[in-house]
Amino acid sequence: MSEPFAPWQQRAYDQTVAALDAGRLGHGLLMCGPAGMGKRAVALKLAEHVLGHGVDAAVRQRNAQLIAAGTHPDLQLTSFIPNKTGDKLRTEIVIEQIREISQKLALTPQYGVAQVVIVDPADAINRAACNALLKTLEEPAPGRYLWLVSADPARLPQTIRSRCQRLEFRLPPREEALAWLQARGYTEGVSREALDAARGHPALADRWLQGEGMALRRQVASELEQLSLGKLGSVELAQRWTGDEHADLRLRHAADLALKKAADGLTDPARLNKLAAWFDAANRTRDLLRTTVRADLAVVELLLAWNAANQMQSKGTNR
Repeated sequence: MSEPFAPWQQRAYDQTVAALDAGRLGHGLLMCGPAGMGKRAVALKLAEHVLGHGVDAAVRQRNAQLIAAGTHPDLQLTSFIPNKTGDKLRTEIVIEQIREISQKLALTPQYGVAQVVIVDPADAINRAACNALLKTLEEPAPGRYLWLVSADPARLPQTIRSRCQRLEFRLPPREEALAWLQARGYTEGVSREALDAARGHPALADRWLQGEGMALRRQVASELEQLSLGKLGSVELAQRWTGDEHADLRLRHAADLALKKAADGLTDPARLNKLAAWFDAANRTRDLLRTTVRADLAVVELLLAWNAANQMQSKGTNR
């Protein structure tokens, strides 16, 4: 059995079902919002609603089982596929996949109700594939639905976005997010700490609490403090930060901690500027980690900049 919807997911689902049942939902739908908000889960539940429209309870139950198993013949989920050598997944959705979508939507539904195609992440569709997708969006057929799921819809061409209705997944009000986290068994204090760290994103806060995210954040804060005090070297710390799969998350936490530190010292413009510049540098370094650059060297440079900024701050305070 799937997990019950969070309140923000339920709102998005109810809104779209109302539009569907009233005949106000067109062929193309762009489901967008921050990563981790449950867009795909809502899309699959909407597909279950569409494919079960007007059928009896037994057929609806069969539909739900097939969708959960990923084998419903009238539902296609398009995402990353293996590359030509088959050793890893592509990083783009390519034109051949979009052509398959067009062919799928041209067929008669096997169960005679509708056809649904979900593309996730739609912002990974490359240029040639976008041009092919545009044609599909421009030639809708009755009972055919094409839903694009995206955490970064600005990467899609305006021609695609303009031909889709938009379903926004927004971060929920803070009190609702806190109530949801506490309902999952976390104390109020822990929930507030994690929600602050995740900048109001409850699902991300939950993931960090379930895994190593919050413990890693506290460790990063401690290590940056030790670095500032000269108790830890930049090279040693860079090697530690890049020695496992958590390098990106460490830098994300470090950047966010720099912003928090800046907010705590807004009366000192020089300090604010240094920390804001370091925040930008940390995020640029995160991008560098996705390239062929040596991760430890990139992070050493970043940590030297942190150390220099904090030493300058210390000297300024002692004058």
